[in-house]
Amino acid sequence: MTRAFDVRNAAAWFRLIAFAEALSWIGLLVGMYFKYLGTPRTEVGVKIFGPIHGGVFIAFVIAAVFTGLALRWRLGTWLLALLGSIVPLASVIFLIWADRTGRMGHAAGSDQVGAHAGQSRRTAPETT
Repeated sequence: MTRAFDVRNAAAWFRLIAFAEALSWIGLLVGMYFKYLGTPRTEVGVKIFGPIHGGVFIAFVIAAVFTGLALRWRLGTWLLALLGSIVPLASVIFLIWADRTGRMGHAAGSDQVGAHAGQSRRTAPETT
């Protein structure tokens, strides 16, 4: 039986869009600085990065939905992902947390845990 969408593909797209969302936030924040505080005062940055950030924000929410379905996130993880889309740069913070806690498919570094502790990943010997 095949899945409707590949888990690795969904997670990879989510990572890419999360970083793009953070970069678009940075562009929008810089644009807002020059619009309200900077010298010279100009709206060019907001006019450029506003629509870009809006589009990437929508893509992030859609990617979160598909990734959450593929990885079977619980409600709390969904809410944190959506909160990560609203708070500036929180999409990357959510991504780091999700990677470290195994919510992006597997726990980061889980393959090396046994090797660093001097343990092997062999199963217990069978007794007859």
